[in-house]
Amino acid sequence: MHIKQNISLKPYNTFGIDVNARYFISVSVIVELKTVLSLENHPNKLLIGGGSNMLLTKDFDGLVIHINLKGIEIISEDDQCVTIKANAGENWHEFVLWCLKNNFGGIENLSLIPGNVGTAPIQNIGAYGVELKDVFVSCEALSLDSKSIKTFSKEDCKFGYRNSVFKNTERGKHIITSVTFKLTKQSHKLNINYGAITSELNKMGIKEPTIQDVSKAVIFIRESKLPNPKEIGNSGSFFKNPVISKDLFNQLQDNFEDIPSYPVSEDEVKVPAGWLIEKAGFKGKRFGDYGIHKKQALVLVNYGNANGEDIVKLSKLIQKTIKRLFNVSIEAEVNII
Repeated sequence: MHIKQNISLKPYNTFGIDVNARYFISVSVIVELKTVLSLENHPNKLLIGGGSNMLLTKDFDGLVIHINLKGIEIISEDDQCVTIKANAGENWHEFVLWCLKNNFGGIENLSLIPGNVGTAPIQNIGAYGVELKDVFVSCEALSLDSKSIKTFSKEDCKFGYRNSVFKNTERGKHIITSVTFKLTKQSHKLNINYGAITSELNKMGIKEPTIQDVSKAVIFIRESKLPNPKEIGNSGSFFKNPVISKDLFNQLQDNFEDIPSYPVSEDEVKVPAGWLIEKAGFKGKRFGDYGIHKKQALVLVNYGNANGEDIVKLSKLIQKTIKRLFNVSIEAEVNII
């Protein structure tokens, strides 16, 4: 076990924020993880995975533990379905590609989402009409208190829109070490009616799409709208799409006839935060080394040497403006540290 000192966290967060960890260790086995968590001479600890859903705002005067648990295992299968266990340190998109290579369906709409498998259940990642909970069976998590492994069922996780028990009552109490999924082997149920997937498939000349075709369409759409974190620092969508009452939506529609929405319940609709931000005039705006991406208003970006506080300041300006213009509160999806 080798703990390093004064390590830059720039390679470990997709925003590319250059802050330092006083101490740093990358952990690849659970036994070592338990040992590191028990170190009493390092009381201040920060856990990171793929670094895709976090915004670092300052140096960390403690021990940063990088969760790097690897491995994918088929637990069971029959003619119709397969149950797969993936460890927390597996890159999410590479896991999706592995499933597609084996013709396992259900997560093709979640292609190219940044981050690792272990953080996927925390915010119930979702895209293009599909959420993690749709294929989720269970996850294993290490208790920070007892250092024992507990299994959380789908019911235990209390999944909601970009939400789970790990962001609420269980926040900061566990480290997810693996996630188990149930995917289809045949008779795949395609979800192609959300966003631009159908039109993209039509452009590709595909009338009877496979799960691989859907993934290719999603990847093309995402790459056309979202910046590659390796080229421009970002964490994908910075804000959640707000859910508002139908009464408020009807009031907004009186002034903005083109406002899009998606039904949530009889009394509520979801409104795209990106539309609100673009309508407020923020899309493509740049403030020195940081700003809002020119193709997707939901994405805040680091053009080079921005610091975390710059981006926090920008996010608060956007939230305040949206509230003033539309009377809608938008919530950050990214964890600010």
